Amino acid sequence: MDHIKQQIKYVMATVLNVEVADIPENCSYGTFERWDSLGHMNLVVALEEEFEIRFDDEEVSDMLNLFLIYNFVISKLETN
Repeated sequence: MDHIKQQIKYVMATVLNVEVADIPENCSYGTFERWDSLGHMNLVVALEEEFEIRFDDEEVSDMLNLFLIYNFVISKLETN
């Protein structure tokens, strides 16, 4: 598994208080029980801290699943 994706899943597991193994590849906001609006904001902050990046408001509202989060993180890392 890609190292960055594994880091993202670790952050998600920590923020959402679940095991990494419990986060499916198709994990998304609204379909994963613990990923609610508060969890989403906490996840965004934790990802920004973990990867030392910042997301703008539009990106935050578009980060609706693991795949999209991964793409946003990769994009930010490539531009830094």
